[in-house]
Amino acid sequence: MALIVHKYGGTSMGSTERIRNVAKRVAKWARAGHQMVVVPSAMSGETNRLLGLAKELTPQKTENAYYRELDMLAATGEQASSALLAIALQAEGIESVSYAGWQVAVKTNSAFTKARIESIDDQRVRADLAAGKVVVITGFQGVDEDFNITTLGRGGSDTSAVAVAAALKAEECLIYTDVDGVYTTDPRVEPEARRLTTVSFEEMLEMASLGSKVLQIRSVEFAGKYKVKLRVLSSFTPWDIDLQEEATSGTLITFEEDEKMEQAVVSGIAFNRDEAKISLVNVPDRPGIAYQILGAVAEANIEVDMIIQNMSKDGHTDFSFTVNRNEYAKAVDLLKSKVLPALGAKDVVGDTKICKVSIVGIGMRSHVGVAAKMFRCLSEEGINIQMISTSEIKTSVVIDEKYMELAVRALHKVFDLDQVKA
Repeated sequence: MALIVHKYGGTSMGSTERIRNVAKRVAKWARAGHQMVVVPSAMSGETNRLLGLAKELTPQKTENAYYRELDMLAATGEQASSALLAIALQAEGIESVSYAGWQVAVKTNSAFTKARIESIDDQRVRADLAAGKVVVITGFQGVDEDFNITTLGRGGSDTSAVAVAAALKAEECLIYTDVDGVYTTDPRVEPEARRLTTVSFEEMLEMASLGSKVLQIRSVEFAGKYKVKLRVLSSFTPWDIDLQEEATSGTLITFEEDEKMEQAVVSGIAFNRDEAKISLVNVPDRPGIAYQILGAVAEANIEVDMIIQNMSKDGHTDFSFTVNRNEYAKAVDLLKSKVLPALGAKDVVGDTKICKVSIVGIGMRSHVGVAAKMFRCLSEEGINIQMISTSEIKTSVVIDEKYMELAVRALHKVFDLDQVKA
């Protein structure tokens, strides 16, 4: 039979009863003859609890000094859930063993709290699989060249699972979560949202980058690079559901556009509330300005999303970009203390009450007027567009946060995403 990787999110591991159900589900796959590797997240809320304790002990605005220790602390959440799952599997009569990331080893760079996987040593895991054991590996973490424990950032367990699947050349990586697949948009915002049976890798990558919480973007990037077959499905179906039915449920993320895929100009509406806009006012308009601004931001390990530069007037311009809302204060402080004086710009202003709404679809490649249709829809709803970004298969806009749900529902309807496709 096949080598399969299962990944379970924090909600799926949220109590001993849920862990027991995960163990029964994994045991079902193992008894069917599959070699099984499982990557669990920490129990729901545990990482926040641990980091909350650290925050009580650290002076404000000095958390950076403790990044190494924060990784050491946060990594214990996954270690606990992995050990508990291995115990539950053994109670089910399944031989199993749990490993922390450093024991495998999952080797990363040294960017604490945002580490990137560089390699995985699969020798130990393959030996256990050959011996008939289920192997449980902590998600979210690894070890750098100096043997420091590192973490991969929020949602990093998805990346861990895909990376493990790639290293082991697994047949498939199943991502079990609290939803039963990828939807045309968040059903909590638009009740008419539909579950997609298939979605292309490119569309999933765009949706993940644009704020969809189903999969972490780096996990999708990893899957694309190493051609890991992914399926998103629910861990809250009965554990004893028929194996064949379970193996074909949820949403399959494919790497080729085939005739069986749902053909639509737009496949989904993504949105992100966690955006903040920063503008440098009256910046000298000369070569190298963008690098001076964004280079400093990049050196501070702050990710920039959308960028816009206004037309030059009297040798000056306004330069705007968006960052994650959690990094807004850090970015503004950096710009005011270092970049603004060096450039001689007038001011740094910001807005934390914005959001990003995007349409995504591989059909946009071959259809004209899609962006215009989006803009007309928003105009008819009285929604002003502050920034625009496009790629071959997506169009994104920044709008006032208070209009986000209205925009999502209107766009979902105008692109017929509420209609069941034949």
